[in-house]
Amino acid sequence: MTNVAEQVVLSEIVDGLPGISGWESQVQDATHHSGSVFLSRTNVRLENVQAAFAIALHMHQPTIPAGAHGELISNLQYMFEHPSEGDNHDAGPFANCYKRMGDMIPELVGQGCNPRIMLDYSGNLLWGLRQMGRGDILDSLKRITCDPAYQPYVEWLGTMWSHAVASSTPIPDIRLHIRAWQHHFAAIFGLDALARVRGFSPPEMDLPRHPDTLYEYVKALKECGYRWLLVQEHSVETPNGQGLSYRHLPHRLVARNSQGETTSITALIKTQGSDTKLVAQMQPYYEAKTLSRQKLGKVSVPPLVTQIGDGENGGVMMNEFPDAFRRAWHEMAHQGGGTSGVVGLTGTEYLELIEAAGCRPEDYAPCQPVGQHRIWERFPAGKISPQSVAKAIDDLKRQDSNFRMDGASWTNDRSWVKGYEGVLNPMNQLSVLFHQTIDPLVQTTSRAESDAGASQSADETLTSQYRYRNALLHNLLLQSSDFRYWGQGRWTDYAREIYRRGEAILRADF
Repeated sequence: MTNVAEQVVLSEIVDGLPGISGWESQVQDATHHSGSVFLSRTNVRLENVQAAFAIALHMHQPTIPAGAHGELISNLQYMFEHPSEGDNHDAGPFANCYKRMGDMIPELVGQGCNPRIMLDYSGNLLWGLRQMGRGDILDSLKRITCDPAYQPYVEWLGTMWSHAVASSTPIPDIRLHIRAWQHHFAAIFGLDALARVRGFSPPEMDLPRHPDTLYEYVKALKECGYRWLLVQEHSVETPNGQGLSYRHLPHRLVARNSQGETTSITALIKTQGSDTKLVAQMQPYYEAKTLSRQKLGKVSVPPLVTQIGDGENGGVMMNEFPDAFRRAWHEMAHQGGGTSGVVGLTGTEYLELIEAAGCRPEDYAPCQPVGQHRIWERFPAGKISPQSVAKAIDDLKRQDSNFRMDGASWTNDRSWVKGYEGVLNPMNQLSVLFHQTIDPLVQTTSRAESDAGASQSADETLTSQYRYRNALLHNLLLQSSDFRYWGQGRWTDYAREIYRRGEAILRADF
């Protein structure tokens, strides 16, 4: 993989705001960079592998209007400043968890091990660490991200910048979240590092069920350069409505909208539910030890046990994970050098290895969100329209009170819509105001630049301005799942305040 030109340096902080817009053409070029990421660097040969596993750590802290004078700060900063409230005494251990992979990976490599880790950090957290003056954490992460000596062992996964669940995010904003994270990541770690980000980790493992939302989601992921995403096994089904039979092999997530258009993207299946112990105790490694190679089409491949867990949340992750992590890699090093038998891989590394062996993404078994089979079986002739699909969904809801289209997640008993109208209504209102205000400006600027023969794109002329970045920031912040996850009270008050500020920005500055 050739390096992306690094002469363009994106600014991490611009006028006090995170660099989440303004370099769209550079980000587009980096994320559509061709070539493999791991294939030329990996020390694993597929023919020597019996089974493999991949683990990811999800790290997040929300942004809240809770500074000394009401300024936007990280919840982690609030925890440090209010140690006597609730579990805020965990702020120090949390911060250590955000940093420690930068120490553990070099340590294990230096000891002759062959570790792998995938990292998923929200944009909120990355910004909050810089706001708090914790550049030491970011520098620790830069070491394992940018130093070629450690790149084979670490893969970053993209995500929604402000931890938004796609199924209840206004469709026009899905792409804004994805691009904002890519901007911010490149501003910290460089465009070359961004070019190596090929997988996507959805906040809350959320997968839209509604055909039109899913289609726009997958379309946005592909347009932003992603090749695959993590999918919770219980959130998908086969085309005939059954559970997955081969959950340790990659699948092809098929998105079909109400107009009959279809697109797809590779999905790696995260097994089981939400339990930090699965990663903290290295369960994927021990499960992989019970598996053997399987046929994928005509190719024999090792199965991949894929798991993600909160990287800091809970005593098991904070206290038990480091020893379990080290112990597993040392055991593998003693049983095959860490390169044969049962091995750890990253998601992109696994996909590049099996595709180099002859597997083709279009041959992966198809899957779709749970419940869509019940929609599509009503159209045996395949002829559909937005009206007929909407009617089918309404009929199914009337016939079955458990049928819903508001998204699947790491647990099937959680809805990110029901009961959250107090947050969702302002969230949707701010999004509508944002696009009513911003979109005409893009069109006007585009016409003016076309007449003047300008070299900078219309969106970059606007998105590099402080007023746009400030409005975008508040629009994205309000869509964080935290303002629903943590229930009524202080968190909904935070959401209302972000809405108030965002509305004021859009009405006063444009």
